[in-house]
Amino acid sequence: MLKQRILTALVLAPLALGGLFGLSGGGFAVFTAFVLLLGAWEWARLAGFDEVKPRLLYTLGLGLLLVIAWWSGWAEARWPLWVGALGWLANAWWVSRYPGATGQWQPPVLRLCMGMWVLLPCWVGLYQLRQQGSEWLLFVLLLVWVADIGAYFAGRRYGRRKLAPSVSPGKSWEGVYGGWVAVALLVLVYTVWLALDLGQALALLIVALVVAFISVIGDLLESMLKRFRGLKDSSHLLPGHGGILDRIDSLTAAVPLFALIRPWLG
Repeated sequence: MLKQRILTALVLAPLALGGLFGLSGGGFAVFTAFVLLLGAWEWARLAGFDEVKPRLLYTLGLGLLLVIAWWSGWAEARWPLWVGALGWLANAWWVSRYPGATGQWQPPVLRLCMGMWVLLPCWVGLYQLRQQGSEWLLFVLLLVWVADIGAYFAGRRYGRRKLAPSVSPGKSWEGVYGGWVAVALLVLVYTVWLALDLGQALALLIVALVVAFISVIGDLLESMLKRFRGLKDSSHLLPGHGGILDRIDSLTAAVPLFALIRPWLG
């Protein structure tokens, strides 16, 4: 398993970095759309569809929606990000109430709709951040990464109070705090790099802490759906790593929210 994980990472890391930072405009939109369409294929499985035909139809449906979004200018609009923000409020409520509120999202059609308000705003957010400058796309990627690392080590060392025991017993509030410390260090690095003043640095810190917490909700949402369906991974597309959603679940929550707030930071 370790060998598989290393080989997969060695192949995918250059492709991901090249696609995210070597492409722009339409090329970047196509690259990120491809990744999220793979996520849609997996999401249909989380929604309760194991057969190829309904999963393919759902993936094609999201693909058509992305094409419409591109040609209509939605990719540069604010409203898809607001849809994502409102959707993640609902997702956070369901995660916090699991399994008590399962009946509210259990119907497969509703879970398919949930995937739309997760994946489409993520694509829009990625595109807008790339258009605003690669440093902000890099920031949100690093934010999710360092928050996850900080949470892992702090949780292992100090974890006592469970964050969402019914969804993911391994996550703790102490892990969240450790992730916030790591994010604060990232903000410090960006403050120096971009020569931010004190007000800008404090604003970025507050936004980063909120986005880091929402990224945890992204992880928990996928864990909740997998637990409900009795699945270990969203798929086996990435040998040793599970599926695409297993790798980008936190980003699907963090990206649209950060893209929504970032213009207000100046």
